[in-house]
Amino acid sequence: MTDLNLPDIASQALARARTLDWVGMGGIALPLMFHDQLVNAKARAGVSLDDASARGIHMSRLYLALAALEQEELTPQSIHDVLQQFLVSHEGLSATAYLQLDFDALIKRPALISPLAGWKSYPIRINARLRDEVFHVELSVQVEYSSTCPCSAALARQLIQQQFAKDFADQPLSHEALNAWLGSAEGIVATPHSQRSTAIVEVRLATLAADLPAYTLIDEIEAALGTAVQTAVKRADEQAFALANGQNLMFCEDAARRVDEALRRMPNLTAFKVGITHAESLHAHDAVAHTSWNW
Repeated sequence: MTDLNLPDIASQALARARTLDWVGMGGIALPLMFHDQLVNAKARAGVSLDDASARGIHMSRLYLALAALEQEELTPQSIHDVLQQFLVSHEGLSATAYLQLDFDALIKRPALISPLAGWKSYPIRINARLRDEVFHVELSVQVEYSSTCPCSAALARQLIQQQFAKDFADQPLSHEALNAWLGSAEGIVATPHSQRSTAIVEVRLATLAADLPAYTLIDEIEAALGTAVQTAVKRADEQAFALANGQNLMFCEDAARRVDEALRRMPNLTAFKVGITHAESLHAHDAVAHTSWNW
């Protein structure tokens, strides 16, 4: 028996006609090649339903078209081709095609000082849309870093100054005594608080972009912030990380401005938006900042 002999309820006209913005499927398991790495993605695929008299779309045609992404490296062109196939297979029904891909990219990162290295997982999201030959691709990455509060650092320094004045009020100051005091818990009586923080950055790529620059985007964000979280470390790496935090004191507003500045220097971006979250260690709530350009 062929499909021609089976009833097609979805193609039947409706008495009460209405168009729909988006119809499709979510949570589709899909293996992808991304930067020469096989990733386990979840796809959300759909088209608009612009024929008001049609009851539904042909979801299986969307599902089958996604198989083309398994065969080669994921690029803007390969995504465009799949969206084009969505529309070809729904000619007369749909004018707009959509695709969202979510997966984690694994990148091996070296330690700051020692020869150790370890893997970090970066959530990636790709949103694409095709309508009237106009193609948009938006790439989103999530980066974790450490943020040390400038206010807390200033308050800690003040307490250390007060302790210094107290401890050396009635004794001569020598290099040896001061060096010992600086290395003691009795001298450094306070430390600033820091927290694990998150930058979620979404960029819109130029129409002629040849690739999906997720790794470059992640590198630029981490370089701008200066305190990306680490993987395998030795004590020398932990000390270097403490130094990086001390040299990169930042409120969430500072982090947002740093990332904004880095993104404006990147080529082939036509728009971006940045979301910064500092998961406060002092408060029970988060500190949040957002910025955008052309979004």
